[in-house]
Amino acid sequence: MKVLVVGANGQVGQHVVRLLKESNEHTVRAMVRKEEQAQSFEILGVETAIADLEDSVDKIAEAAEGCEAIVFTAGSGGHTGADKTLLVDLDGAVKTMDAAEKLWIKRFIMVSAIQAHNRKNWNEAIKPYYVAKHYADIMLEQSSLAYTIIRPGGLLNEPGTGKIFAAENLNRGTISREDVAKTIVASLDEENTYYRSFDLISGEIPIADALKNL
Repeated sequence: MKVLVVGANGQVGQHVVRLLKESNEHTVRAMVRKEEQAQSFEILGVETAIADLEDSVDKIAEAAEGCEAIVFTAGSGGHTGADKTLLVDLDGAVKTMDAAEKLWIKRFIMVSAIQAHNRKNWNEAIKPYYVAKHYADIMLEQSSLAYTIIRPGGLLNEPGTGKIFAAENLNRGTISREDVAKTIVASLDEENTYYRSFDLISGEIPIADALKNL
């Protein structure tokens, strides 16, 4: 399937784009905010679309035209204020869902945060981020989309192992960004992840097996 990666220039997003480009089952379009970001992907032979999550639903829909799935791995980043967290991580996510529904794109994978569904376990230091993720996830669950919500633990830049723990509720843990990306790509066609939400950390179970055993 053709997959739009929203947040393609982010650290997880770059891994997802690479894996999809290398895949025999999928093709990829990278959605980015800036022309220079688009150029860096196009040099690698990756199709791009320029759109901002603060743009209209119609503009985001233009970027997604012709795709069959959307991966939302965008974020406002750790150096912005709560206003950008609201506009990107919450409203931007919901507008992307609206764009998917407008285009009859059914498959939607959301990258959330570990325990975002469980208020008592939110990280107080980044509470606005957790609030945004919590309500974006709820909106996705209430949509018509065939969703998967992946809630990774603390993100690391070390190489992936290809082995994870995935479950509805997990204690705090960490995971490499590469393994998050591998889990996203493996989830695209894994029907056991459809209409499912799960926490994700590094573990001892091969990704494909972990997803089948959710």
